[in-house]
Amino acid sequence: MMAADLAVLRTAVEQADLALVGRGLDPYREPPRVLDHPRYRAMESFFDREGPWGRDMMRRTASVQINLDSGEDSRGVGGYRSRWELAHRIGPVLVAAFANSPIQDGWPTGWLSSRQDVWSRMDAGRTRTPRYHSDPRVAWTRYALDAQVMCIPDDLNGDWSAPSGLTFRAWLRGVPGLRPPTLADLDYHLSTLFPPVRPRGWLELRMTDAQNGDDWVVPTVLAATLLNDTVAADAAYAATEPLCPDSQRPVPSHDVWLRAARTGLDDQDLAKAARACFAAADSALAVPGTPAVLRHVLTDFAERYTERGRSPAHDHLDALRRT
Repeated sequence: MMAADLAVLRTAVEQADLALVGRGLDPYREPPRVLDHPRYRAMESFFDREGPWGRDMMRRTASVQINLDSGEDSRGVGGYRSRWELAHRIGPVLVAAFANSPIQDGWPTGWLSSRQDVWSRMDAGRTRTPRYHSDPRVAWTRYALDAQVMCIPDDLNGDWSAPSGLTFRAWLRGVPGLRPPTLADLDYHLSTLFPPVRPRGWLELRMTDAQNGDDWVVPTVLAATLLNDTVAADAAYAATEPLCPDSQRPVPSHDVWLRAARTGLDDQDLAKAARACFAAADSALAVPGTPAVLRHVLTDFAERYTERGRSPAHDHLDALRRT
């Protein structure tokens, strides 16, 4: 379905004498905000309180967002607790392996995923991972209640800005002069939270830079296989153990996410975990009945990048050095 949609889009783009480019961050331009919807006016104003990073995110960044089943209500590998935890454990691996945004304003930023750097500098209460809890429902509830309210929907001609510093928890408790929140307000608030793994009735993995051409297939196949195949899931869990040294918090710390974005697979723990995750997925895809093209795109990417300690970001840096 996605490939078919892209084929239509590519035809339309070519007819307009344009070309599609897959990168995590626009390396040269600072385009204006296109949408003038009150949500985006309020969002821009909200992020402007802390610096330019929100505008960079809104105008210059792009990602591959991978949607996977949240899992069963069980304690096994297929349960939502295990899938939530594993999605967070492989998150920095996906950041490092598919980093594709090393340039901004025509110069290297010092980060292989400058897109992830941009996200790391924004409102931590809505862009970083939730504080770990053994029950994801508790973790997400606390995260949502403690996040600041970005906007309060009104009519399309109104100002949707929320009072500065207002959390949803505080809004629920009552704010003089402000109407009480509704269930619709909560639903809308949840749509303004942007952690690397966002639960939406399914798991939305948001940490991967946009990829060149059809390489978007690779992180999609990799993540889906690691979460859906029980043997691959166990292997990925073991491979990411060095990224989670705190036994009381079996998911990577914020520092690991930053290492992944800055140095990618130059980090030996991340490089080893990435190679093991690709190998586990490759083994899972070797079973009869799996479309051969899926295994091929995975192994081809691994040979071009992962096994060599590289990501697509290195191609852009190499090209910049040759100019």
